[in-house]
Amino acid sequence: MSRPPTPVPVADDPLARERSHLAGSRAALRAMREDAESLDIKDVTANWVNAEVLARQIGERIKSLADLSDTPLFFGRLDYLHSPGADRAEGAEGERFYIGRRHVHDHDGDPMVIDWRAPVSQPFYRASKKDPMDVGLRRRFGYTRGEITAYEDEHLSDPAETATTSKLLQQEIERPRVGPMRDIVATIQPEQDEIVRSGLGGTVCVQGGPGTGKTAVGLHRVAYLLYAHRERLARTGTLVIGPNRSFLHYIEQVLPALGELSVQQATVDDLVAAGLEVRGTDDAAAAVLKGDARMAEVLKRAVYAHVTMPAEPVMVVRGSRRWRVPAYEIEEIVRELLDRGIRYGAAREALPQRIAHAVLVQMERSGEAPDDRVQDAVARNPAVKAAVKAIWPPVDPAKLVLRLLTDADFLAVHAEGILDEDEQKTILWALPGSGKRAVRSVKSAKWSAADAVLIDEATDIVERTHSLGHVVLDEAQDLSPMQYRAVGRRCSTGSATVLGDLAQGTTPWATRSWDEALAHLGKSDGVIEELTAGFRVPTDVITYASRLLPHIAPGLTPVASVRENPGFFDVRPVETTDQVVAACEELLRNEGSTGLIAADARVPQLAEALTAAGIGHLAPGEETTAETRLTLVPASLAKGLEYDYVVLDEPQAVVDGEPDERTGLRRLYVALTRAVSGLIVTHAAPLPAQLAD
Repeated sequence: MSRPPTPVPVADDPLARERSHLAGSRAALRAMREDAESLDIKDVTANWVNAEVLARQIGERIKSLADLSDTPLFFGRLDYLHSPGADRAEGAEGERFYIGRRHVHDHDGDPMVIDWRAPVSQPFYRASKKDPMDVGLRRRFGYTRGEITAYEDEHLSDPAETATTSKLLQQEIERPRVGPMRDIVATIQPEQDEIVRSGLGGTVCVQGGPGTGKTAVGLHRVAYLLYAHRERLARTGTLVIGPNRSFLHYIEQVLPALGELSVQQATVDDLVAAGLEVRGTDDAAAAVLKGDARMAEVLKRAVYAHVTMPAEPVMVVRGSRRWRVPAYEIEEIVRELLDRGIRYGAAREALPQRIAHAVLVQMERSGEAPDDRVQDAVARNPAVKAAVKAIWPPVDPAKLVLRLLTDADFLAVHAEGILDEDEQKTILWALPGSGKRAVRSVKSAKWSAADAVLIDEATDIVERTHSLGHVVLDEAQDLSPMQYRAVGRRCSTGSATVLGDLAQGTTPWATRSWDEALAHLGKSDGVIEELTAGFRVPTDVITYASRLLPHIAPGLTPVASVRENPGFFDVRPVETTDQVVAACEELLRNEGSTGLIAADARVPQLAEALTAAGIGHLAPGEETTAETRLTLVPASLAKGLEYDYVVLDEPQAVVDGEPDERTGLRRLYVALTRAVSGLIVTHAAPLPAQLAD
């Protein structure tokens, strides 16, 4: 008869001790949340406005303290040789810190979990055998459904122990992807951590190939900046800009999982089309020209062309006295305002005050003693207001852009020396006999996305755009120069994190270099960093996709996959759509998500085939479930998304779906690099020659 195993005391069982600390940390987090929920603010605030603000802040605090049962509360531990900041000569005993997604303290205020963004947590990501950073032990934890199931130690200061690759780290990197994008806080690499912790004052541009983690790095940088500069960014605001709504939906849970709930998300179209209905489209040639930075000068000329020099003096009547400001003096004021280069609207507001000041000077010379109230009254005088309206009339940005796009003569005057005649014809909406659309009002106009950017530029010429403290711009390689300017206006007094891959530029106006992009953004002093270690795409897949790099971005360094699992990869000739469906069924037998990526024109046919086979499928951005793990993805929406397994249908059709071969090959490069664990390429037509051995 066998005996039951002798229980191991918790004190002697490392795993049991760690589980005990996890249980205690969860209890402490619950207590912190209960303390926040019990706060009584009835007698704290002076008015209902302050009460509303405080109540909202407390509500956000309560949300940030939520204990997500499937999310590890801490993922690592650091045992320091000495107390951080202590004089090592004193022989101070080292301290132990558990590193997690947020700070947790006990009822005495002592930390049980340290926020991953705290300075004391930095060695978890950067310490090595070469530079232990005073860390004796780094421990990583393995979890199953929120419970600790394993741990792994590195004795960084022990010369007898050789450096090895962390198995738990590798498992976490290769863990199947189901649902929206998750944070990488437990797996941030040293080169990524340097970018994440870079200061708020500087702009950083991250060039990263598929799977290098650039999007995650950008989001974690926002989380870090909010930790290090919370009060400042609470005043100025933060914003994440993505290429489309599907992408934003995919990444929207990352920052809340890190306890950050205040970061706004938007597309460039959302920013510039506020209050404007975008119903029209441009052909590629028109869109490229409208996105050209030269359009900014055309718009500036058109706006300031409304200013005319005075031909008559201004006569101000006050009581029995008349005060005359001659035309030449007003002209001097106007020219001075123009030379200062301030916004059109700000100068227009300043003009009546400057004219009124000229009147006050005359009053003082005559022995009167006018004050500021008199100057304000003179500025509101009907004669002054009439003169300002004639000299510096108000400008409606939308009406201005409408006139530029519909009035050939008006455009010719302001584009002279900037756009040639053919370029002007390309962007005009209505020309006699051209068949292009004619419009009569702003409301009836079928504005395109590029038109909205022009209106945004014109609006900024008239009135300064509000600037945020920090902006993250993802998939930046696809922006036009004018779109960069629009984003730059939103962080003109702040900083930016620019993320992208020149090899994945799929718009006709795609960025050619990051130096050029930063110049358009207004951040020429930005630092360019390159990530080349691939943590997402398997070796065989990225090697195959990299065959395209010499044809689409010859100057870029190919991504080198660091995954131990080479991944599943197969290229299959097929004859029917049913064989494509069969490939999907094969991959769905594996754990994780599956994406079927195809040229946009082939999506309806494939949707019918999947439905006929009884296979449910989702659209990009919809969250996968245990029952439905297949997403049908048009190639045009694949950028930024990832799936455990991918079936890529008809590569040549993906290439042919774009206006030119180079753009098509870049689109294909994007589609080929969406897989995390395996890729099947199916084709009935011959493969593009660039994919040949």
